[in-house]
Amino acid sequence: MHTFRPYLRATLLTGSAAAALAGFATPALAQDADATAVSNAADSGEIIVTARRREERLIDVPISISAISSEQLAKQGTQSLEQIGESVPNLTLEVSRGTNTTLTAFIRGVGQQDPVAGFEAGVGLYVDDVYLNRPQAAVLDVYEVERIEVLRGPQGTLYGRNTIGGAIKYVTARLPDETRLKVQGTLGNYDQADLIVTASTPISDTVRIGASGARLSRGGFGDNLNLDGVENYNKDVWAARGTVEVESGPLFIRLAGDYVKDNSDARQGHRFLPGTFTVSPVLDNVYDTRAGLNVVEQEVEAWGGSLNIAYELSDTITLKSITGYREDKSTSPIDFDSLPVADLDVPAIYENDQISEELQLLYEGDRLSGVLGAYYLDANAFTAFDVALFTTGALPAVGLPGLTAQTLGDVNTKTWSIFGDFTYDLTDQLSISLGGRYTNDKRSSRVLRTTFIGGYSDLFAEGAIPIAVTSDFEGSETFKEFTPRASISFKPNSDHNIYFTYSKGFKGGGFDPRGQSTNARDTDGDGIVSEAEIFDFMRFLPETVDSFELGWKASLLDRRLNISLAGFLSDYKNIQIPGSRGFDTDGDGVSDTFVGVTTNAAKASINGIEFEANALVGRDFAGDGSRLNFNMAVGYVDAKYDEYISGGVDISDLVSIQNTPEWTVNWGFDLGVPVASGMLDLLGSISLRSDSQQFEFSTPFLDQDGFALANASLVWTDDLDRYSIGVHVKNIFDKRYVVAGYDFEFNTVLGLENNITGFYGDPRRVFVTASFTM
Repeated sequence: MHTFRPYLRATLLTGSAAAALAGFATPALAQDADATAVSNAADSGEIIVTARRREERLIDVPISISAISSEQLAKQGTQSLEQIGESVPNLTLEVSRGTNTTLTAFIRGVGQQDPVAGFEAGVGLYVDDVYLNRPQAAVLDVYEVERIEVLRGPQGTLYGRNTIGGAIKYVTARLPDETRLKVQGTLGNYDQADLIVTASTPISDTVRIGASGARLSRGGFGDNLNLDGVENYNKDVWAARGTVEVESGPLFIRLAGDYVKDNSDARQGHRFLPGTFTVSPVLDNVYDTRAGLNVVEQEVEAWGGSLNIAYELSDTITLKSITGYREDKSTSPIDFDSLPVADLDVPAIYENDQISEELQLLYEGDRLSGVLGAYYLDANAFTAFDVALFTTGALPAVGLPGLTAQTLGDVNTKTWSIFGDFTYDLTDQLSISLGGRYTNDKRSSRVLRTTFIGGYSDLFAEGAIPIAVTSDFEGSETFKEFTPRASISFKPNSDHNIYFTYSKGFKGGGFDPRGQSTNARDTDGDGIVSEAEIFDFMRFLPETVDSFELGWKASLLDRRLNISLAGFLSDYKNIQIPGSRGFDTDGDGVSDTFVGVTTNAAKASINGIEFEANALVGRDFAGDGSRLNFNMAVGYVDAKYDEYISGGVDISDLVSIQNTPEWTVNWGFDLGVPVASGMLDLLGSISLRSDSQQFEFSTPFLDQDGFALANASLVWTDDLDRYSIGVHVKNIFDKRYVVAGYDFEFNTVLGLENNITGFYGDPRRVFVTASFTM
């Protein structure tokens, strides 16, 4: 049996069923005027962000950025990271197919939904400035968070590789200066019962300690009708975290550690077609399943720690160090056919570990401010899975009984970079920013594919016999890239910012983790498939985006109306197209596994507009402190392939950018009135998404028509912010919508049972939240 290596889990407790990976340290603000501006902004309710690695008002940052505060998250009943996708323009966040905790993220048409080791994310996820290298366990639960920032467009200068679409920053809350105990609870339909307890205290004038524990549970939205006692779409998470903070004069240190265990049942898909040979009609409840794969349990375990140190060398210079270490491991029974028979069963193992170090030198002067930095990451990602196409049980005897194709992928990443980004105020109204980053990204991969007969491979069972090695590849490549950024900002006054920004991002190259090296071709016609030709066949190159953005941010009507408007043009090149197709390993004419087909086949133009607004339309109309706020977010994307080469032919007119609706719209309101020594808030929102595709090629059943989701909350909070109770309804009209899926019936045929399955977003959920702080 396989021995696990350390596995990275990105759900950190102070933010999710786990939270903060590294500490938060405030860079020194050199000039009194700048410090006062930021301080006054925070006091007045304006959100302060660190998108450019230093504290700034949201309006002053010359990029498209959405920032959601802890207060907004709590009042809206936001409980996990992917839910913010409803309110941010041109953002898609979903739980990946066949998992409970793996994140799929797309911003402005750029992202990645394949979680296998070897493929890199297109949207970077950061917890307290620590980059999470893999998407496994990245569906963070939301609590004890200060804010979440979504940076749209390539962030290659300040955030490096794999932020080609943008970055999501999860910023956790600092420990308070006084002793505090906070208890949060949730009860809801589907037997939801959550409890979060957080305690902290100073133990001296300079040292604070804190700890959190969480129990997050919910029954399934459906059941596994084939396995007794197994639910589908349930939640079963335990988490714990401890933090120590030291603050003495110019020195700040934060040491944090966390552990997470997710015992949720496997999430299996809904079949859209009846089986060919088995008696398996389509189920009425899209959350039910008949999946029979049980040779491995669904299990996610993660742990890690972080150390954040900041030291103010002078009034203008701060030195900062961010160190992170993570491990995670998971097993997952992915039943592609969602049937009791093993027509297309894929038990899988994911293991990840990473250690990272970032050094920053921050400067804040009269007219010049910015950061110099260096970054290093050493990471390993291991994936192993079987593709089992057994021909026993109700299936007719086709080929060899118990045939299994095992794939092992082991990817080592060593990457380092140096970067700098500075802003210079030419006048009080006009400023320019210049930055750049040089990255050296080394990828080393091992891909081993073996065919077994007689059952599952030796990773998951005993007795099967290996009969053929169909791929045995080992290779290494270093990719180098320079990603610049430049912007110019004009501020007629402190309430307006008109800017133009150019930025570049890149996503690392690598080697196809499902690649079949025996499929490599003799490209030079010498009659021999050489090692170099195999290497070129397995390798894919980095992809890049050059983006131009023109924007306007403003606070109008005595700051009662805040707006952000941006238009962007993006040139997307060398797009990596991960894919797979059925492959016949034994020559019987029937595909018995799938193999990788990953190429830099495409280039695209992605252009669009984004608009966000928040308006205070009334106040003190129903007593002191009463208010009525409206908010809106609109995203439009014109995303199209300019070239898409398949089989030497350009088929760009037949494909579309995946997971990218043309329109994303959110509208909401917050009506607050004073009630019983507190504030009662009524919140409502509706989010709309136009048609979108799961894959480049149109796929029946999985392509999602446009839809709308409506949510409502009623929350009372006492005047001292000690007590809070709320009632929340998500997906009021109980809309069914596809968020992910597998297609082995239309574009790729594998198995005998019409295997096309989909995964759905949450049904209507009603829950009550309560919190007490002392």
